[in-house]
Amino acid sequence: MRAYLKPALLLVGLAALIVAPLGQGNYVIYLLSSWLIFSIAAMGLNLTLGYAGQISLAQASFMAIGAYSTAILTLAGWPWVVGMLLGVVLCLVVGLLLGFPALRVKGHFLAFVTLAFNSLVFLVSRNEEWLTGGIYGLSGMPRPSVLGFAMTKNLPFYYFTLFVFVVFCGLFYGIVRSPWGRAFKALRENPIRAESLGIDTRRLTLMAFAIGSACGGLAGALVTPLVQYIDPTSFALGHSLRILLMVVVGGAGYFFGPILGAAVVILMPEFLRFTEGYYLMIYAVLVIVLMIYCPSGLIGLGRKLRDLVRRKPVDRGDLKAGAQL
Repeated sequence: MRAYLKPALLLVGLAALIVAPLGQGNYVIYLLSSWLIFSIAAMGLNLTLGYAGQISLAQASFMAIGAYSTAILTLAGWPWVVGMLLGVVLCLVVGLLLGFPALRVKGHFLAFVTLAFNSLVFLVSRNEEWLTGGIYGLSGMPRPSVLGFAMTKNLPFYYFTLFVFVVFCGLFYGIVRSPWGRAFKALRENPIRAESLGIDTRRLTLMAFAIGSACGGLAGALVTPLVQYIDPTSFALGHSLRILLMVVVGGAGYFFGPILGAAVVILMPEFLRFTEGYYLMIYAVLVIVLMIYCPSGLIGLGRKLRDLVRRKPVDRGDLKAGAQL
């Protein structure tokens, strides 16, 4: 029975995502599309941080590289798919290069390196007006057209984003369940022991940064046609911290953690708006309480509750047996 439970839950979740935007306004559809896009970026960071154990504060910068690459090419008349692929490849290469400092520095030193890279990308996008439009940004990017179907309206573009998200999740699941995924976990838990077992930790570190950066580039390529306007402030440090919050709140090292964390970070503030000026305070307090009592995130909290429920019947049985003796 349990073998069919997980596929059934996945089908129910997919059906819910298909039905969710029906009858909703443009703003709700925009929020749902943003949730899917940021989930992709957070899953990329989860591979780097949650699976490989490498701290990165530069995920928003890779979204910027993917977004600007796609925007420049689509404004020049290139198809969105071509611009997306080139942007992802560029992020893959840049992420590979950024991974080299991770071979020499660890912990908060690596965080400062990625922080500096995020600042560098922000300054380039703000000052190089001939390429990025500077502080005025780029606007008017066309939405993709697939097999003759235009995605000009929000609902068709949401379903296009959902399709990309589902395909991406399938590929990502294959990575984390492959021998590479197990090697990433070994690298996170104990790099010295992993190297003693014959795992090439240098190559794995570079791969973690490269693949995670490519995921950020894909998310940036989807942001471009969603908002049809980008500027440097859209990819500042605050957005990297926001993506990091998605990973930590959802549960670093869990497949569905970033998806759940992105839902909390993007959708939960909207549900708290009825509190008017207090919603940000309530949201911040809830996050602080979660991090204090369950650092493994919402997925970790759910697993603790599940284990607690499963242990209760056993404990009661033991008590009855002891009473009979």
